[in-house]
Amino acid sequence: MTSLTEKIDGMISLFEASNLNTGENILHKANIFATDYLKSSMTYMEPDSVKCIQQTLDHPYHMSLQRYKARQYLNHQRGEEGRKGVIQELARTDFVLIQSLHRKELNEITCWWKNLGLAQELRFARDQSLKWYTWSMTILPNPKFSKYRIALTKVISFIYLLDDIYDVHGSLDELHLFTKAIDEWEISAIDSLPFYMRICYMALYNTTDEITQMVFKEHGWNPINSLTKSWIALCNAFMVEAKWFAHSRVPMADDYMRNGTISCGVPVVLIHIFFLLGQGLTHDNVNLIESYPKLISSPAKILRLWDDLGSAKDENQDGFDGSYLECFMKENPYCSGQGARDHVMLMISKAWEELNKECFFSSSSFSQDFVMACLNMARMVKVMYSYDDEQKLPLLEEYINLLLVGKV
Repeated sequence: MTSLTEKIDGMISLFEASNLNTGENILHKANIFATDYLKSSMTYMEPDSVKCIQQTLDHPYHMSLQRYKARQYLNHQRGEEGRKGVIQELARTDFVLIQSLHRKELNEITCWWKNLGLAQELRFARDQSLKWYTWSMTILPNPKFSKYRIALTKVISFIYLLDDIYDVHGSLDELHLFTKAIDEWEISAIDSLPFYMRICYMALYNTTDEITQMVFKEHGWNPINSLTKSWIALCNAFMVEAKWFAHSRVPMADDYMRNGTISCGVPVVLIHIFFLLGQGLTHDNVNLIESYPKLISSPAKILRLWDDLGSAKDENQDGFDGSYLECFMKENPYCSGQGARDHVMLMISKAWEELNKECFFSSSSFSQDFVMACLNMARMVKVMYSYDDEQKLPLLEEYINLLLVGKV
């Protein structure tokens, strides 16, 4: 109905609503219809309106970080006369208080990482405590989860560190030894490891034990078996990728994705969150969480595919561990590069539909806090992996500036 296109606000609302799709074809068509119309309408609009529409298209509300969107809204209102009300002032006060809390937590993490000594010993590894904490700050935004954010940032730091060991520094023989030691999960297993792996293993072992004690003390549940299983699965997935690269093998796309949804680290993060929150701790739920339900596998797919789309790696990472695009194009030699990217974007869209369905309609006994953590994990992916032509992350820089650094 072309008459529906007469009001831009209505088309924006249609576009926003279409992003809550759980698999309905009509909403998929609505998204294409609204997107095409909004793009074409920008040719005859004022610059401010064009900026607003482009921001909507780039960052739909449901797929964006709510606190980030709220901060942008406050900035917009600051520039408008006569719009300062009680709600706006309360919102600014809230931002100042939470920003102060986040800065304290970041300082604690920075001190922990420095005292751990791994950055000094493992020069090849990324030293990015701000980036690691930004994940935790986003996934668990509730102020009351302060100590959980700190614990989670430690977990995330080890995912990055292990990725660097497998992808950048370790030889294949060393990686075999390290993976075997992780599989055993015993202090004695470090005897056969080179020094740099030994200190990493000990730090990971002790940190996992620390988190285990926290969960047991607060929630009366010992999660050590589940936590160690998640690290074992991660390292074995890294090992698979290391073998592929060492033997110059490009795997089948499905095999790559099956392994990649584990090697991306999302299951490790979300399993730790499940136990840190301590909500819905039952044997059934623990068994379910260890099987990587769609609530976990969907954000994992989104991260894996977004990472592969932005072929650029972090500034200090020179390794290579494959890409879904490469696997897909080998299986489909007549597909163009753009065609492959369009296919990946469709896969990301389908993963979002799966995640939406889990969030909106799932009858599982997972808590709302855990469901929101899974959703926020997916929302943060685009911020973390939107590289520009200079291999920088302007969206992440803006996000950090608005929520951690800049004045409200």
